[in-house]
Amino acid sequence: MAPSANGQTVGRRLPVESAFTRVEDARHRLPRLFGRRDLVVLGLGVMIGSGIFSLSGKQAANVAGPAVIVSFLVAAVVCVLAAACYAELSSTIPVSGSAYTFSYVTFGEMWAWLVGWALVLELVTAAAIVARVCSAYFLATLDGFGVSLPAGAAQFFGPDAKVNLVAPVLLLIMTALIVTGTKLSTRVLTVVVLAKVAVILLVVIVGATHINWANYHPFVPMSRAAPAAASPTVLGWILDSSFGSFGMMGIFTAASSIVFAFIGFDLIATASEDARNPRKTVPQGMLLGVGAVTILYVAMAVVLVGMRPYGQLGGAAPVSEAMNAVGAGWAAKVVNLGALLAMTTVIMVVLIAQSRVLFNMGRDGLLPKSLGRVSRVYSSPARAATTAGLAAVVLTLYPKVLELEELLVIGALFCFAFCAVGVLTLRRTEPNLERGFRVPMVPLIPLLSLGATLWLMLNLKTSTWTKFGVWMLLGAAIYGLYGRWHSRLANEESWDFEIGDTDPGTGGLQAIRSSSSPGSDTGELRAVRTPPKSTRGKHMRS
Repeated sequence: MAPSANGQTVGRRLPVESAFTRVEDARHRLPRLFGRRDLVVLGLGVMIGSGIFSLSGKQAANVAGPAVIVSFLVAAVVCVLAAACYAELSSTIPVSGSAYTFSYVTFGEMWAWLVGWALVLELVTAAAIVARVCSAYFLATLDGFGVSLPAGAAQFFGPDAKVNLVAPVLLLIMTALIVTGTKLSTRVLTVVVLAKVAVILLVVIVGATHINWANYHPFVPMSRAAPAAASPTVLGWILDSSFGSFGMMGIFTAASSIVFAFIGFDLIATASEDARNPRKTVPQGMLLGVGAVTILYVAMAVVLVGMRPYGQLGGAAPVSEAMNAVGAGWAAKVVNLGALLAMTTVIMVVLIAQSRVLFNMGRDGLLPKSLGRVSRVYSSPARAATTAGLAAVVLTLYPKVLELEELLVIGALFCFAFCAVGVLTLRRTEPNLERGFRVPMVPLIPLLSLGATLWLMLNLKTSTWTKFGVWMLLGAAIYGLYGRWHSRLANEESWDFEIGDTDPGTGGLQAIRSSSSPGSDTGELRAVRTPPKSTRGKHMRS
């Protein structure tokens, strides 16, 4: 490879010690506010979104039939395996940035950049899509309570509208909330998450009383050929066969899209620097969140398929339509309100995660370092949060943004694969690192996670892979033109830390190697809290 700015190659890796000690820079340190409960709420906030009210119905009607219940279980298994790998890495390197930081330490700078670039794609696409879908539920909620907008105004509220007014405004409000402070946004998030979980439980209980067991037959409908104009999956292209929908392959095809519903547990890892005792609380929050969401999603799928024949579940709001069909119209109003609440929390958590990824990449110099600063006023990465919000606003203005849904899935699966390999690599290269959580049955679990992730990626459309390839080529060009030369790792001696600008006053993490003999660099690497320096953050203490 060509030499970098300091003569090293672009394969330079971030030392584990540096990953910890960078948190100590005053302008680059986040306040530690999240406990385990907050992290579980964070996960539920993003994993319980519009998917629970629409995804099961649409996938049942168009892809898998009643067997969509199995598709949810398949997607859950894949995500549990990936969550175990994320849990070990986040307990080993409890620094913001999630898979990006893990890859920087494990594989090197260029691979870390590509993983971070895939995270950016996943998160900005998720925020833009959910904001668009939210506008549809906004109209449905108003209609449910007898408020109808004039036809001239309603045309600007639909998810497919050429000019959508709700989505950009909602994104700007959520961005402002995140910029002004993580603590405030967490309190709002907790209240809204509790409300939407209550709505889901109500729907499941009411729907269970209207189940018609005949709707579960046939559980796995006969497979159907794909339309001639449909984009094939990569697996179908490789095997020169079009699998179409339904049948056994329909279960796995639906699972590839349903992973979208579970995406969010990985975002908990982006909040590691915001968490108290992250070695324990982050893995616990991640695994508890995935377990709770799996129960809720499977329960909703079972009830929804049982209430109405699967062929009639392909509408814009399957749960609301099913409730109306069985005579529970009052519950449909509650569903629309719950979906609206669910999507606002998804947007909030996605933007929080996006700001942390941009913050970390700016702190490492791969993006402008102004993104890696903590605001002296709000004690939050305000510039990174503003950038994340504005990027989502721009994308949501694209009328066909809903067609990009699989892009956020492939971005997430790309990161899942790197984390699975990362567990195996870090166990070999850094066996003495302190780990708050250890994946059991290594190497079996990471290899299963990698295999399941690759299988789901092969079940995505070739058009999705083409768009993803273009995005990654663009990212490689940006790295070659900017990140490679401005990397903090390449310019450590001349890096401007700008100490003393802000200080949350909570102390940070420092890497320590304890050794049995003087001068030895072997032993266990662990993280300890250090008090803030007396010269930092005087304005905060005053």
